[in-house]
Amino acid sequence: MNPDPKKSKVLPSNLPNSNGSSHPHSLFPDEVLEKVLSLIDSHKDRNSVSLVCKDWYNAERWTRSNLFIGNCYSVSPEIVARRFAKIKSVRLKGKPRFSDFNMLPRDWGANVHSWLVMFAKAYPFLEELRLKRMTVSDESMELLAKSFPQFRALSLSSCDGFTDDGLKAITTHCGNLTELDIQDSVTVDVGGGWLSCFPENFSSLEILNFSSLNSEVSFEALEKLVSRCRSLRVLKVNENITLDQLQRLLVHAPLLTELSTGSFLQELTPRQYEDIESAFGNSKNLQVLSGLWDATSFYLPVLYGACSGLTFLNLSDAVLQSGELAKLLAHCPNLRRLWVIDTVEDKGLEAVGSSCPLLEELRVFPVDPYDLDHRHGVTEMGFLAVSRGCRKLRYVLYFCRRMTNAAVVTIVQNCPDFTHFRLCIMNPRQPDFLTNEPMDEAFGAVAKNCTKLRRLSVSGLLTDTTFEYIGKYAKNLETLSVAFAGSSDRGMQCVLEGCPKLRKLEIRDCPFGNAALLSGLKKYEMMRSLWMSACNLTMKGCRLLAREMPRLNVEVIKDDGSDEIQADKVYVYRSVAGPRQDAPSVVLTL
Repeated sequence: MNPDPKKSKVLPSNLPNSNGSSHPHSLFPDEVLEKVLSLIDSHKDRNSVSLVCKDWYNAERWTRSNLFIGNCYSVSPEIVARRFAKIKSVRLKGKPRFSDFNMLPRDWGANVHSWLVMFAKAYPFLEELRLKRMTVSDESMELLAKSFPQFRALSLSSCDGFTDDGLKAITTHCGNLTELDIQDSVTVDVGGGWLSCFPENFSSLEILNFSSLNSEVSFEALEKLVSRCRSLRVLKVNENITLDQLQRLLVHAPLLTELSTGSFLQELTPRQYEDIESAFGNSKNLQVLSGLWDATSFYLPVLYGACSGLTFLNLSDAVLQSGELAKLLAHCPNLRRLWVIDTVEDKGLEAVGSSCPLLEELRVFPVDPYDLDHRHGVTEMGFLAVSRGCRKLRYVLYFCRRMTNAAVVTIVQNCPDFTHFRLCIMNPRQPDFLTNEPMDEAFGAVAKNCTKLRRLSVSGLLTDTTFEYIGKYAKNLETLSVAFAGSSDRGMQCVLEGCPKLRKLEIRDCPFGNAALLSGLKKYEMMRSLWMSACNLTMKGCRLLAREMPRLNVEVIKDDGSDEIQADKVYVYRSVAGPRQDAPSVVLTL
């Protein structure tokens, strides 16, 4: 829903005015309109609704129960508490994405504690909290566990700061918990004792994910927990769980729709092999399968009985060869999403093209991103094979050794519905493999043919021509990631001038300087964030941006040994809360 005041027949102040009453000419009772607004789930649509007029703004305030904040520094906890009164579910993101690549200092910020203090005062009825790239201390976990009696769901994605004690507080005190999802939050400080702290009568869990925690857990406690939670739908264990233990868990969880297995590195007796094969065969509801650490061709057949209903197969932890992948995919006719490692090589991707006609998403990760000899990997031939057989493909993340312009042109002609196109040629500034030309025409073809494109990552040898294409044709683009590309400031200027829906721009190791940065003065307040590192920016240019756009936070992150002139890493984002107060000394807020 995105109302147009010129077209709306119910626009004339038919929602509560500032004193809580309706205007005399309201067409519907306040209760009816608030009921309608409560049915809108999309945060984007709700934002649009709130901008129509003051009455709609007020009504949206009272009917919103779910809150999404894409940058924890874009607003303060106090402002949120004043704006909304009935929030039950919160999604909150912290550090920029480049924190995943160790490009931020460890103490950069994004600590959730001040938010939890506010939530405890303003939203004691909070039920769900989903955090991404946030720092979550044990103190915060304990506050969370003891402040919200109706709390049901905690998701920690790429978070840090907590230990075994923090998780113990959650499992001990959150008696209504239905979801505990710890995704990519790898920390050596977390032991396995937390799993034994669930009360003996606890049985409400529906989602349990600890696949990224490396510590051993008590299998006895895990088995008892799974057997009590009869509504368990998602179970993702870590690689310390063996195959025969997994079999026992599957027997207790017949309703599973998502499973991440433990390690396949185990010698099974014939009876154990039959039992685990039978357990997978009885998992009729399974739709998502991941894990499979150390899986080999000998043990993969135990999965076949569960494969017919799979829509998502995540093999990013399983180092498979092409023949092993081909045999597995022959049993997966309904796959929509597939993640693999490039050890499957082009021949494995040919099997994807021939076996997965319904595929919509493909991600191919490198087994070793630092392997300069490229002993393994995929090329343009594998990508072409997938595009010929998977015409519904709309999302791709593809790490490859080489690529050609002609291949990409053919790929997007075969699959014009791409919304996410992330091509990562692993050697920086590598040209077309056959012609030695820049890869401009490849990404030009993506921008021209893929009219629904929302996210784009570019790589290879690229001139400003690529960015001219993007600015001219990529009118729905929201996120652009650029590395080792471009010829001059003109490239970045074309993107900022030509992409009306751009929300996130991530740039590293490019020749863009102050002129490029300052060309976005009219754009940045409509974007969520800009990240630039290892570019040609100076402190003078950053200070000028901060002076011209006082409602933006312009942060410069200084590296060890850097001079006073160069701006090493720059993070720009809009904020209604002003400069943050918790920045470490290496972060200069201009």
